[in-house]
Amino acid sequence: MNLAPVGIQHYLVLAGLLFSIGLVGVLVRRNALTVLLSIELLLNAANLSFVSFSAYHAELSGQAVVFFTMIVAAAEVTVALAIVVLLFRRRDSDLLEELKSLKW
Repeated sequence: MNLAPVGIQHYLVLAGLLFSIGLVGVLVRRNALTVLLSIELLLNAANLSFVSFSAYHAELSGQAVVFFTMIVAAAEVTVALAIVVLLFRRRDSDLLEELKSLKW
């Protein structure tokens, strides 16, 4: 059985599917944790595209961008989870509509 080699188009299709799933999750869900997970899917789809193009062109610049993107994403998740924990402690809910009630 002859299997075709995995090319860049396979990685880009997977990145597109991940991005689509993440975008639907951000737009449809109301739970703050689910929205955070969907944002991580969006970032991972972009990272997969960067790495696949970097490997295709035999350069390391795309992988360096992914490294810094992962650092920023980790900091973003830390701050967002802290906000969600504080929201849950104050309102006993993690719905995004509850953030509006925290205004002055």
